[in-house]
Amino acid sequence: MKGRRLISGLALAAVFLTTVMAGGAAAEPGTAERSHLQYRVEGPETRQERTRVAGTGAAIDEVADGSLVITATSEEADAVERLGFRVTALAGPEPETEPRALDFPPADSDYHNYAELTAAVDQVVADHPSIARRTSVGSSHQGRDLMAVKISDNAAADEDEPEVLFTHHQHAREHLTVEMAVYLLDLLTDGYGSDPRITELVREREIWVLPDLNPDGGEYDIATGSYRGWRKNRQPTPWNGAVGTDLNRNWAYNWGCCGGSSGNPFSSTYRGPSAASAPEVRAVSDFVRSRVVGGEQQITAAIDFHTYGELILWPYGYTYDETAPGMTRDDYDAHAELGRLMARSNGYTPQQSSDLYVTDGSINDWLWGDQGIFSYTFEMYPAGSAGGGFYPPDEVITRETSRNREAVLRLLEYADCPYRIIGEEQRYCGAGASG
Repeated sequence: MKGRRLISGLALAAVFLTTVMAGGAAAEPGTAERSHLQYRVEGPETRQERTRVAGTGAAIDEVADGSLVITATSEEADAVERLGFRVTALAGPEPETEPRALDFPPADSDYHNYAELTAAVDQVVADHPSIARRTSVGSSHQGRDLMAVKISDNAAADEDEPEVLFTHHQHAREHLTVEMAVYLLDLLTDGYGSDPRITELVREREIWVLPDLNPDGGEYDIATGSYRGWRKNRQPTPWNGAVGTDLNRNWAYNWGCCGGSSGNPFSSTYRGPSAASAPEVRAVSDFVRSRVVGGEQQITAAIDFHTYGELILWPYGYTYDETAPGMTRDDYDAHAELGRLMARSNGYTPQQSSDLYVTDGSINDWLWGDQGIFSYTFEMYPAGSAGGGFYPPDEVITRETSRNREAVLRLLEYADCPYRIIGEEQRYCGAGASG
C-alpha cells in the first residue's frame, strides 16, 4: 500500500481490558463485561483483505505493509484467524505504580481531562469575548455538555460568511485530538490582531470548534488513573447489557450499508441499533443541520481529528470508487487536491478513506453525502505504535498540534470556494469566490 510505513519491531501496543462500566470505577448493575485486547495480524496486503478483517467487528488501529494492529474480543480475533491470517496478542504497558483516579497517569498530566478542558474553553472565551463565544450543541449520554466555540470577528452575530467546522474526540482513547482543539482555540484567538493571516481569516470566516464529542468515553478511559483503551461512548444497549456505540459508525449516511461497521453490541465498531442513535451524534447532526440558512448550508469545509496514523482522508469510506452518487469527478478532484495541499504542510499521507478499508456511517461520508460539506479526517501522530499508539507521551503535544497549523489555515483559506483549487471557482462559486 502506497505511502504507508512499516510497523517497527517494538511491540508497544496496549492491552485493553475494557470492563463495561460507567464514568467511575464501579460497574453498572446489570451490564455484561467483555474484554478487548490488541493483536498484530500478519497477512493482509490489500484494502479488500483489510475490509474483511474489519468485517469481523475488530477495530483496525494501524495499517502497515502486510500487517495490521487491531483491537478485538477473543471471538473477533478467532474470526480473523479463520480468514487465514496470523494473529498474535500484543503485550501492554506497565500500569502506573501510583495512579490517580479520574485523571490521566501522572506522566501524562499535561493532557486535559473534561474538567480541565472546560476550564480552558471558558478561559479562551473570557480572554477574547468579542471573537469567541461558547455555546452548547447538546449533552452526552451521561449528561456532559457538548461544547462548541464560535470564533469570528463578530462572534455574537450570524454573518453571511463561509463557516468551517473542526470536530474532535469521537473515539475515547484518542486524547491528542482534544489537545488539537485547545491548540486551535489558542491559535485563532491569540493570533487575532497580531498575525495578519489569522486576523483576516477570523474576519472573513465563522469558525466552529467542537472540542469533545465523546466526553463520557474519554472520562471512562482514564477513570482508574491508567488507560483502558476504550473507543466507544458509554450508552448501554438495553437488551444485552453491552455498553457503547462507535460514534464514527453511527452517522446517518449509508449507515450499516457495506460491511464497514459491526452489528454486534460488544464490538469496538458497533454502529448502534439505528442511525444517529447515539445522543452525541444526534446532537452534532442537529447542530450541523441548523447551519442551513435560506436553504443553503453555511458550513463549507470540516476536519474531524483522530489518532493515529498521520493520514489525511477524504470521502467516501463506504465504497472503493472515487466517484459515486453525490460525488462527481470535480467533487472528488477538489477533495483530493485540497487534501494533498494540506498534507504537503504536515507530512501526512493523503488518500481516500476506503484506500485503507471500507467504513460506513462515518462523519466524513455524512458531512459530504448528506450536507455537501468538504470533509476530511486527520489521523494525527504517531505514524505507528512505536510512537505510543493511542497514548503518545504528553511531551509531544505542542509539537504535534502545531504541526497542523499550516494545514488548518490552508483549509480556512479555501473555505470560500474549495473548487478554486482545481480552477473551477467560476463554475461552482460564481464571481463572489475570492482569495
